[in-house]
Amino acid sequence: MTELRVAIVGFGKIARDQHLAAIAATDGVALVAIVDPHAVHPGLPHFATLDDLVRSDVSVDAVAICTPPQVRGAAAAAALAAGKHVLLEKPPAVGVSEVEALIPMAERGQRTLFAAWHSRFAPAVEPARQWLASRRIKSVRINWKEDVRVWHPGQRWIWEAGGFGVFDPGINALSILTHILPRPPFVTAAHLSIPANCAMPIAAQLSLSDSSGLPISAEFDFRQTGPQSWDIVAETETGSLTLSGGGRRLSVGGDVLVDAMEAEYRGIYCRFVELMSTGASDVDLTPFQLVADAFMLGKRETVEAFEQ
Repeated sequence: MTELRVAIVGFGKIARDQHLAAIAATDGVALVAIVDPHAVHPGLPHFATLDDLVRSDVSVDAVAICTPPQVRGAAAAAALAAGKHVLLEKPPAVGVSEVEALIPMAERGQRTLFAAWHSRFAPAVEPARQWLASRRIKSVRINWKEDVRVWHPGQRWIWEAGGFGVFDPGINALSILTHILPRPPFVTAAHLSIPANCAMPIAAQLSLSDSSGLPISAEFDFRQTGPQSWDIVAETETGSLTLSGGGRRLSVGGDVLVDAMEAEYRGIYCRFVELMSTGASDVDLTPFQLVADAFMLGKRETVEAFEQ
């Protein structure tokens, strides 16, 4: 099998922490270049812009776009226009319609477009979906709280328009929720806490439901210190299911069914290789649509200014 040559566009924390190791561990794909105006990686060609890469003599089949979301859509459009397959980090762009505009571009160019929801590849997520599929769910609770200073140190873009604030991690929970539930959820109410010096929320509370009237609540907070919380609890007629650790651990009624090491990004790249080999795309916008609905429905409360 010929290795697919990938360039990372945007070489920040997530690219260094996750994408580098995942590419190295995935058969059929090789990292051949870095595109970033500042950051470099030893031993690899470096380009300040995507245009510089395209004009170079470095052969690239695909790009993984890991920039802030405010510029992802434009980078993806440029890559597709240059005939490259595209993997989009989450969230896939700054708005739902911006991603939708990329889909016909990929189809016309016969290129793969992959909106990669990494949390769906956590080891306990698919077993949770299978367990819930045959049971009547009575309620769902999401508790997703982390320390922004740990996970986004000095990253001011996350507080600017299009950075989504607490929904940057919160959308991970929503991507799991939309995968494991048998019916599509929708937002019924939202409360957004927005620091006085920011455009995006630092905390949010969502109420959701589905066509059966299932009650779903979600608590997102970027101000958590100490232990971090990435939990989803589903109460069913035959017991309680808990997904914890962001989807790494699954327990039912106190019995642990799955407890595995994180391998989300390797799953992403295995899926990307599979899609590119068949020319297919995978662009599920449902988690993104829930965030958009939260902003449309949300009551806004101004809270104290936040300083990194």
